[in-house]
Amino acid sequence: MSWFDGFEMQRFEVNGASILARHSRQALGQPRKPALLLLHGFPQSHVMWQRVAHRLADRYSLVMPDLRGYGDSSKTPGLPDHSNYSKRNMAHDMVGVMDALGIAQFAVCGHDRGGRVAHRLAVDHPQRVSRLCVIDIAPTLDMYEGRTLSEPYMAFARAYYHWFHMLQPSPLPEMMMGSTHPELARAYLHAKLGGWGSQGLGYIEPEALAEYERCFCTPEALHTACEDYRASADIDLTHDRESRAAGQKIACDLLVLWGERGVVHRLFDPLSLWQAQCSGEVSGHAMPAGHFIPEEQPELVAQALRHFMG
Repeated sequence: MSWFDGFEMQRFEVNGASILARHSRQALGQPRKPALLLLHGFPQSHVMWQRVAHRLADRYSLVMPDLRGYGDSSKTPGLPDHSNYSKRNMAHDMVGVMDALGIAQFAVCGHDRGGRVAHRLAVDHPQRVSRLCVIDIAPTLDMYEGRTLSEPYMAFARAYYHWFHMLQPSPLPEMMMGSTHPELARAYLHAKLGGWGSQGLGYIEPEALAEYERCFCTPEALHTACEDYRASADIDLTHDRESRAAGQKIACDLLVLWGERGVVHRLFDPLSLWQAQCSGEVSGHAMPAGHFIPEEQPELVAQALRHFMG
């Protein structure tokens, strides 16, 4: 199967952002298949879903956007309160894309940062999300507050050092990541993609790695990635606390997947933490992978989604 054969690329002007997305080509006169929105994580773009997408294209109408600040979507500077990169605002972007495609209800699967956008999307727009899958994350608020942490907090700080580095005021983190030295940015990118139990870069398709290098190793992209993390440590926590105080939970059924060679399940109990934030049925299991599960195990991820989404 050639690279994204059968999918269209389109740009959407929504919510003050320009969002690039690939989506299933709709045949004229044919009924639309059930819709599934696939959201990527850091430091990637929608191309991480390529091998999963070809395994699901026969059953679902797929939408794969680049999140605001990533890939070929817009990379506007962060606001002082980082609100334009809040997960609530990024979820609004996704609602705008689905509205433009005429899709009223859809399932969502998010990996890494995309899972955090997916979580906020399900909480803020329960009437739109039919089912939710999050991959290799625990809830942001619980992670920052160290809930169910099974090892000393130092272990979390070491494993997730970028969480605490990237939230520092601009421009220091961006400069240290290589905003003025492209080769340093490329080395940083490779270190991230090869870490978290992934055992190197062999799992990544050459076309995907070239796209990650092209889109990530620029001053604008490094800044907006940092803004994503600054928002998570600030305004996102405010939104999460407000939702919990109001008793707002994920209303639909939830699937939680994590990598058995990854870090999140070693430090936290993702299944129990997500059960506490969901009023629907919650299921989940480990996958034989590190952190980048959709690219390491595309067939197993596609099988899990087919079984869960129905």
